[in-house]
Amino acid sequence: MAIVRIEPKQVQVHVGWLDGRPRSVVLADRRVPVVSIAQVRDELAAYPVERGPRRIFDVQTPQAKLRLSFERRRRRWMLEELDAA
Repeated sequence: MAIVRIEPKQVQVHVGWLDGRPRSVVLADRRVPVVSIAQVRDELAAYPVERGPRRIFDVQTPQAKLRLSFERRRRRWMLEELDAA
């Protein structure tokens, strides 16, 4: 299955306090661990002014692959894409 773009949804993400990388994600009131991080992309140089800079993480959980973005200006995590295999 391919990763599917969804309506961006704000989610709660627990991060490592030293590196700021996602360690777990709260989905449907369940805390799901992040098994691995496949890719990290920074949009610090070119970004829309109204949104601000963000960092995008492609992560693997035991149930699905997720694309998470962290908006630095608003200090929030968004779930943008999902692949529930």
